[in-house]
Amino acid sequence: MNMPETRAVQARYERRDNEADALRYSLYANTAALQAQQERLRVMAQIWRTHGWRSLADRPLLEVGCGSGGNLLDLLRLGATSQQLTGIELLPDRAAAARALLPESVRIMQGDACAAPVPDASQQAVLAFTVFSSLLNPDYRQQFAQQLWRWVAPGGGVLVYDFVVDNPHNRDVRRITLSELRALFPAAQLHSRRITLAPPLARRLPVALIGAAALLPPLRTHLLTWAGKPT
Repeated sequence: MNMPETRAVQARYERRDNEADALRYSLYANTAALQAQQERLRVMAQIWRTHGWRSLADRPLLEVGCGSGGNLLDLLRLGATSQQLTGIELLPDRAAAARALLPESVRIMQGDACAAPVPDASQQAVLAFTVFSSLLNPDYRQQFAQQLWRWVAPGGGVLVYDFVVDNPHNRDVRRITLSELRALFPAAQLHSRRITLAPPLARRLPVALIGAAALLPPLRTHLLTWAGKPT
C-alpha cells in the first residue's frame, strides 16, 4: 500500500466530482454516454461468452473503483448474482451512493483497494474501469495490477476498460496501452477490443451519426481488455 499515491489518487478523483462532469457522463442527459455504455456491455458479454461463460449467475465478481455502483448494477442486469458481487471504492461519498443504489446483498467496501480484505483466487472476474489511467505512478500501477491478479481464480480474469489516447485537457489521467497491460499482467492471456467513440466528438455529433463514426478505428479512444488467468 502506497499511502502518498493513494492520497494523490483520491485528490484527483475529488477534483473531477462536479456538476459539469455529472452531466457529461449522465446516461439520461447525454446520448453519447448512453451509447458508449451500451456498446461496452455488448462487448463485455461477447468476451465472456467467447471465454465459455454461458451465464454470470453464481460467479464471484468484483469491481475496484466501483464509484456510485453503475457498473455493478449493469452486472446485475446481465444476470450476476447479487450475493456474489463486491465493489471497492476509495471515495466515501461514492461508496455511500453505491450502497444506496444497490441491493443490500451486494458487498461494498470503502477504502484503498490495495488494503482490501479480499482472499486470493476468490474472484472469477475483477473489473477495473478507467482506474489505471488515474494511477500516474508506474510503481503503484504495478502494485495495483499485482493485487488484482492475486484476487483472480484460475480460469478467471481481470477486465480493464480504459483510455489508450491521452487527454490533453486533463492532467489527472494518463493513457494505458495494450503493451503496458501486457507488462502489468505478464502471465495473462489478453483479449482486447478497441471501442468507444472519442467522447468530445461523440457529444458534438448528431445522434444518427454516432454509430457510423464509431466504426472508424482511429476515432475509438478506449480498450476493453480481458486478461485471462490460465487454469
